[in-house]
Amino acid sequence: MSLTNLQIADLLARSADQAESYRQRAYRKASRSALAWVEEARDVLDGGRSLTELPGVGDKLARRIEGWMNQAPEVGDPPESRTGFSTRSVSSAIVEGHPEWREAINADLQMHTTYSDGTVSIEGMAEAARALGYSYVAITDHSQGLKVAGGMTPDEMRMQAREIAEVNDALSDSGFRVLHALEMNIAPSGEGDTDPGDLEGLDLVLGSFHSSLQTDKDQTYRYLAAVRNPNFHVLGHPRGRMYGTRAGLHANWKKVFAEAAKVGKAVEIDCNPNRQDLNAELAARAVEAGCYISIGTDSHYIHELDYMDMGIATVLAAGAPRERILNYMSADELLAWVADR
Repeated sequence: MSLTNLQIADLLARSADQAESYRQRAYRKASRSALAWVEEARDVLDGGRSLTELPGVGDKLARRIEGWMNQAPEVGDPPESRTGFSTRSVSSAIVEGHPEWREAINADLQMHTTYSDGTVSIEGMAEAARALGYSYVAITDHSQGLKVAGGMTPDEMRMQAREIAEVNDALSDSGFRVLHALEMNIAPSGEGDTDPGDLEGLDLVLGSFHSSLQTDKDQTYRYLAAVRNPNFHVLGHPRGRMYGTRAGLHANWKKVFAEAAKVGKAVEIDCNPNRQDLNAELAARAVEAGCYISIGTDSHYIHELDYMDMGIATVLAAGAPRERILNYMSADELLAWVADR
């Protein structure tokens, strides 16, 4: 049997469910890593190479996966928290077939720095993104309400604004630009945690749910309240799902996307392999409703900037026209779009 990376990820997650203590954590970490492998494990083996070349795979895990490949274990339907996901290897293959989509993209519109829970400075993220061929990026550190992620106070936001201005001055000759943005925490009531006055001067604001994400009750009311909030422009990682951990919120998506389109709110495709939120199915419904789409890698490390292909593959599968994808706008076009909201 030739298992796909997605099937391997599920088998590793099932192993975690049956394990205890540190083994459980190790299997869960390996399961998440499998979603992000650029190569299919079967191709690595077919090429006579060791699976230890894949990130997060040691000798013991390599033997376990090879055993699955040889024994052809039964792969049943995954639980909801692992349903509707793809893998980076599949996404990369899709984008390789449409190179013009990768070449034309201008920006990554979600990433974090040391101002919140990121690991790299503004300058470091900007330089890494510029090296990937982007003409601009949006730095979207967390707002003050998300203390667990080092959310910024208004004073820290102003400090960040000054640093972004300095980075832009240093990069002015290159034509590259850093937008000062924010990922604002949105309460279940739809209210943001940041005073509108403190949002003035920002180039772009994402609004994201980070609490009460485990409920299985219909949350349509929450989404409608959120998209009607005039203080942000993009609904970030809308479902709040996380591979193997949270299935994500449920809602009447037809109503939610119709309202978002009506008020001009964009919805995000978060490219992190463990989020993939929106996934291709819901992204297609958002496109059908007339929504704008924003793609962000949600990077906290430089290597995560490479997750962009997962977002591009999703918009291709969703049939999204480029003119309704914010990342294909120039920086000036995006700022004009924001100003019109």
